[in-house]
Amino acid sequence: MTDTWPTWLRRSGFLLVIFNLSACSWFPAVDLAPKYEPPKYVVPDSWHGSSPFVKVNPSDNQLRPDWWKLYGDPVLDRLIEEAIAANPDLQAAAERFVQARDEMMKARSQYLPRLGTGFEASHNRQSDHRLFRPEGEGVHTQEGTLLLGGLAAWEPDFWSRLRNATRAEIYRAEERAADWALARLSLQAEIASNYFMVRGLDAQEAIYTQSIELYRDTLKLTKSQYTGKIASALDVARIESLLFSTETKLAQIQGQRQVGEQAIAILLNRAPGSFTLEPVQELRAATFTIPATLPATLLERRPDVAGSERRMAQANRSVGIARSAFFPNVSFRINGGLEDGVSLLKLVNSFWSYGSTLDLPVFQGGYRRAQLQQAWSAYRETEDLYRSTVLNAFREVENGLSLTNRLTVAAERQGASVGANQKVQQLTLELYRGGLANSLEVIFAQVNTLLARIDLVLIKTDLLRSSVALVRAFGGGFDRNQLPSDDQIQPFNTFQFTDLDKPKPVGGIDVNAGESKPNNDLTKPLVP
Repeated sequence: MTDTWPTWLRRSGFLLVIFNLSACSWFPAVDLAPKYEPPKYVVPDSWHGSSPFVKVNPSDNQLRPDWWKLYGDPVLDRLIEEAIAANPDLQAAAERFVQARDEMMKARSQYLPRLGTGFEASHNRQSDHRLFRPEGEGVHTQEGTLLLGGLAAWEPDFWSRLRNATRAEIYRAEERAADWALARLSLQAEIASNYFMVRGLDAQEAIYTQSIELYRDTLKLTKSQYTGKIASALDVARIESLLFSTETKLAQIQGQRQVGEQAIAILLNRAPGSFTLEPVQELRAATFTIPATLPATLLERRPDVAGSERRMAQANRSVGIARSAFFPNVSFRINGGLEDGVSLLKLVNSFWSYGSTLDLPVFQGGYRRAQLQQAWSAYRETEDLYRSTVLNAFREVENGLSLTNRLTVAAERQGASVGANQKVQQLTLELYRGGLANSLEVIFAQVNTLLARIDLVLIKTDLLRSSVALVRAFGGGFDRNQLPSDDQIQPFNTFQFTDLDKPKPVGGIDVNAGESKPNNDLTKPLVP
């Protein structure tokens, strides 16, 4: 009896040693994952396309993170700040990153010792009506029993199966961080693109309104000439037709503007009925430059490329996990406690046991080989998808460069066309007032002027939206180094039991938690 308690202490000391060993990175293990290196691609030395928004000499400098401020529009600045603070899709992406961090913690816990304890109490009495109870047998009541026990188990990760699973979850969390960065960039670009679309519709509405006023004046003049027998009823009908069709276009433009305005409201976490944008009369052109990254460094500037690369790293670890299935699996356990019908304080009533399990796979009908082959195939698939993502990145940049360049030229030429058409319209109206031109010539000049002005607005709108797409294609100020590092992914310490409502933000990714729900008011902006 005197030797029982020291033995129990020795078991506990052994357990602590196991815990410390497993928590240390130098615990002996064989990493069966293949050596991981992202593919190296041969890329062009320069971009094929060019753009007026890009410096003549490409610079390796990054875009500023608040790239939308290059447009110099305070309203756009405010809208994007509101969207970043309150957009539900962006916040959901941040929550997915938090969940991925917790999944890493769950995987990490598997190669730490697992401890458990239990308590059991019982007091039994036989039933008077027990089946097959002998006649005349008395009722027996058993003495109450108490049981207090504990269990410890640990699996030494000799083949790094658990460690590779943890590393895969770390990479998955980093992928979710890249997804959040992509969602943020997409949100910023969508806000800017929709905003310029609305401003383009504002400019079109102003042009149609001005043209309607001009057509009404022309109709008034034509009716006056008709009264004086100078113009015919056909002339009046022609001007009326032009006026009514232009009013129809104005109503369509106003409807499209409302739809665009409502799309922005949803991105801001605002109910459409509580959001309006004050219209403007003119669409301003952008006159800034973009620091263009070199093709070779584009892969460090795009969050979608970074996320695709992290998926490759995960698949690489999955190969190591599949390889570990060919080797024996060892686990240890310790079980002990105290049991007594009266008192738990008597050491003579203690019990304990310890043991180990060796699981050696011998024959599983090709299951492990199929699993390994599948892991290799999944890894090669991620390589193919990574290459596809890279090619798409180059395509988007080249498209943005080409579109912004040609649309700039088109805007310049169309501006000259508008000036020429306005001159023709003015001269034709003067001739018409003097009776030297007919109504067809007036209508032709006015329609051409209207179409030329509308086309100029459409080209400028496309140019602004293309510049947004170009900024997005360059990564919008993102850099691969902005992702959280491996040691930042862990959401809490092993022995932390407080402040667990949310982890500390890393990589600029934070979430709302607690009783406060600032985003539930869909009528007010979160950012004043």
